[in-house]
Amino acid sequence: MKRLLLHIAFWVLYTLQDLLMSFTWVRPSLPATITDGQLLEMATLSTLVTLIPKLLISYFLLQVAIKRIVSGQSPLYRTIAAVVVVFFISIVLSRILSHYYIFPYAYRGLLGNGPVMEIRSLLVATMDFGFIAGLAASIKFVRIQLAGKEKEKSLVKAKLEAELKFLRNQTNPHFLMNTLNNIYALARKKSDDTAEVVMKLSELLRFMLYESDGHFIPLTDEVKVLEDYLELEMMRYNNRLSVSCTKEIDKDGYRITPRLLLPFIENAFKHGISETRFESFIHIEIKVREGRLEFSIENSKENHHPESSRNNIGLINVKRQLELTYREYALDVQNGEDTFAVNLSINLASHAEI
Repeated sequence: MKRLLLHIAFWVLYTLQDLLMSFTWVRPSLPATITDGQLLEMATLSTLVTLIPKLLISYFLLQVAIKRIVSGQSPLYRTIAAVVVVFFISIVLSRILSHYYIFPYAYRGLLGNGPVMEIRSLLVATMDFGFIAGLAASIKFVRIQLAGKEKEKSLVKAKLEAELKFLRNQTNPHFLMNTLNNIYALARKKSDDTAEVVMKLSELLRFMLYESDGHFIPLTDEVKVLEDYLELEMMRYNNRLSVSCTKEIDKDGYRITPRLLLPFIENAFKHGISETRFESFIHIEIKVREGRLEFSIENSKENHHPESSRNNIGLINVKRQLELTYREYALDVQNGEDTFAVNLSINLASHAEI
């Protein structure tokens, strides 16, 4: 319906313009006794009759020729030949209508009526028809190009969203494997904490599966996941691990892309604490002031694999997620001899448009 209205509006505007030109050009050739009202009636009838062959060539271009060119349904030379034939038929039809109807009836024989195929009249008709047909074809090609760009944009968006979802979901196996290892260790010890750990795991998995599918979640939910994960890990390591986690959030209502901070915690355990034989630590600090998140985590490690923490899949995925979801962020990774630290700064309001 919208397209039909646009076509109607186009032809109404063109008809009004053509009517004005006919009214202006014909006036000097008519007797002074013809009133403006009579001339307007003549010019309107002439314009509407001439519109018929113009519609023929225009819609042949729009509905047949251009579609063939774009889709490649037929050889280009055949399409061009067909356009030339239809264009010639339209001009001949225009001259026939002008010679046998417009001049003798619309203008009441007050204008000179030369031969049907008069060269000058044919040239004028060719320029007139070429203008309207070219204008219609140009608009069509512009619309096709814009539609193509919009489709390309949609495909890129879908691809990036699929990539982001894939990156988030890649965290799940690591998280589940680490937590199941915790449960296994507690079960081997026949610990009374096993049931509580299973319950916490159930809550975390429910969050991962059902509550973090959106583009953004409340920052408080993300922090709660971190705290629950830390509790699970601390049960496994007991007194060998010292954990400190401080929070300073100036107000509620902040939102963050889901499962963005958890890989840093997982990394601290997987590549740091789990490979350390002696007492170890993890220091976490979360600050939010005026919409800017400052997240830092430092953990102890042994120096037998200096590059293992830098090139793990978790950190690589987080970097890509940051690129896809935020325009303003800074990520600093420091891999020291016996410590590994990450400092992340994000403007939570700088959501990138995928």
